[in-house]
Amino acid sequence: MPDIPLTMVAVLCLTAFAAGWIDAVVGGGGLLLLPVLLLGLPAGTPAATALGTNKAVAIVGTSGAAVTYARKAPVNVGLAVRIGLAALAGSSAGAFFAAGMSTDVLKPVIMVVLLAVATFVILRPAFGTAPTPGPATRRQILAAIGLAGLGIGFYDGLVGPGTGTFLVLALTAVLHLDLVTASATAKIVNCCTNAGALAMFAWQGTVLWQLAALMAVFNLAGGMLGAHTALKQGSGFVRVVLLTVVFALVANLAYQQWLA
Repeated sequence: MPDIPLTMVAVLCLTAFAAGWIDAVVGGGGLLLLPVLLLGLPAGTPAATALGTNKAVAIVGTSGAAVTYARKAPVNVGLAVRIGLAALAGSSAGAFFAAGMSTDVLKPVIMVVLLAVATFVILRPAFGTAPTPGPATRRQILAAIGLAGLGIGFYDGLVGPGTGTFLVLALTAVLHLDLVTASATAKIVNCCTNAGALAMFAWQGTVLWQLAALMAVFNLAGGMLGAHTALKQGSGFVRVVLLTVVFALVANLAYQQWLA
């Protein structure tokens, strides 16, 4: 593990907790965790190392949230697993191509993703407030496997931040789920995308396992708490929190990229 100041390790652990909570409720914990990893790791650390370490942390919190949701939310586990298997293949392919990416390329990509998510959340505040009755059609299921599985899975392995949010949005739009059920389903799918990407990053040797193990404990606690919060409170309050975090990170990354 690289030489990281104790203060920065504490910041990374607290960020992992907050990211786990946000990710469990509406997705997008990587929007918080990956930029802080990029800023917190020593200068010259390859972007792939930040990506791989992020996956090792996120899979723990996502798994905890998925188990919590599955016990209490009306999740179609079979459908979620089918989408997840496609996502696993997509994320493995994305992670393979991510090895050659540099931090200078990654930061602007993350800023665009952050702004796109923020714009959607602002313009569609009532999105996913009520599910459409009846089971999903075959066409809807195939569309969900292609978009939420292969497409977003590839993005997750290649870049990562916002995957949970994109999954929630895609599942809500394609399968007409309410946001809480979509979030619960997304957690199962996200477990698969994280597993596929992590396997590739581990094979490439781009995971800081000691740091990831410490951060994962906090991410798990945040993920389980976030799932309970979503089941109890809904997503209205978390939308406000997510927007606040998104704009703060865009400003920080823009400063680091062009002004620092």
